[in-house]
Amino acid sequence: MSEAAIEVVDAALRRVGAPALSYTEIAAGAAYFTKTGKDIEPGGEERAGEADAIFLGAIGLPSVRHADGTEISPHLRLRDRFGLYAGVRPVKAYPNAPQRLADPRAAGIDMVILRESTEGLFYSAAVHGRAEIIGDSEVRDTLRITRATTEKLHRFGFRLAQKRKARGHAGKLTCVDKANVFASMAFFRKIYDEIAPDYPDIATEYAYVDAQALNLIRQPWDYDVMVMENMFGDILSDLAGGLVGGMGMAACAEIGDGIGLFQPAHGSAPDIMGQDRANPLAAILSGALMLDYLAEKFGDDRLGDAAARIEQAVESGFAANRIRPMEFGGDMGTRAVTAEVLAQVAAP
Repeated sequence: MSEAAIEVVDAALRRVGAPALSYTEIAAGAAYFTKTGKDIEPGGEERAGEADAIFLGAIGLPSVRHADGTEISPHLRLRDRFGLYAGVRPVKAYPNAPQRLADPRAAGIDMVILRESTEGLFYSAAVHGRAEIIGDSEVRDTLRITRATTEKLHRFGFRLAQKRKARGHAGKLTCVDKANVFASMAFFRKIYDEIAPDYPDIATEYAYVDAQALNLIRQPWDYDVMVMENMFGDILSDLAGGLVGGMGMAACAEIGDGIGLFQPAHGSAPDIMGQDRANPLAAILSGALMLDYLAEKFGDDRLGDAAARIEQAVESGFAANRIRPMEFGGDMGTRAVTAEVLAQVAAP
């Protein structure tokens, strides 16, 4: 599906007259691990860090694990190494795509979950070796919240809400936490409150994470941008993705101060591997996020136009019922969906 995303990105750039991107391939993932015992090629992390952006495919397999039982996860190391603190997970309902809620307002779901991606409970992810393992009787994981990262995250969230407000969205940032129970979460909220006055044009509100899970089922159309700790974001982004069809639509950006990483948020789906059945749209929409990021990074509006072209192609394709992924019970596999997106990108 990475090939599908790159094909669509390249076509969109040509369509708007933007310069072509150059790519360097780095071997990584479960297949590479099976052959070599490493989850990314030697020097691969360093080479990734030299790029303007990183595009990562679905890289894991449930059957390929380390001796401790955890799956390979080089993407978590990349997040940690390059400080990719801002995990951006758009959640958007498309016409003629499955909607799990009966309320007609569900057709208007269009929000973003902003997940801190380097700290929180994932600070102790097995790939980092930070867990305290006490024999075979106890394991302790640390949930870490730092001021430096949390300040950057909240400012990113407010700026994202401002950008969305300029495009007609509500301009609201919801702080999702568990400040009534954990000191770390009270600290997370305290920093949010300190920064909020710098963005008086953005509405603010709070929600405890358990209540927010309920709210995303009862009234998801009420939300614009939500900012939260890593594990909370991991869970709520999957829940929210289910509201608009499934993980096949789950695009993802992981953005830091110097580089961004872009990947579909779903797994590798080994049960349909090689069968031309997978939905490529999460990867394709992640490519659009990458172009948006590069447009801002280099001040080139043409890259932003190419990103908008891809997003509109997906919207138009669904609206005309010309995009019908098998994931949603349709008759179109990976290649057919990609071909239709390409046709929509090229349309006048």
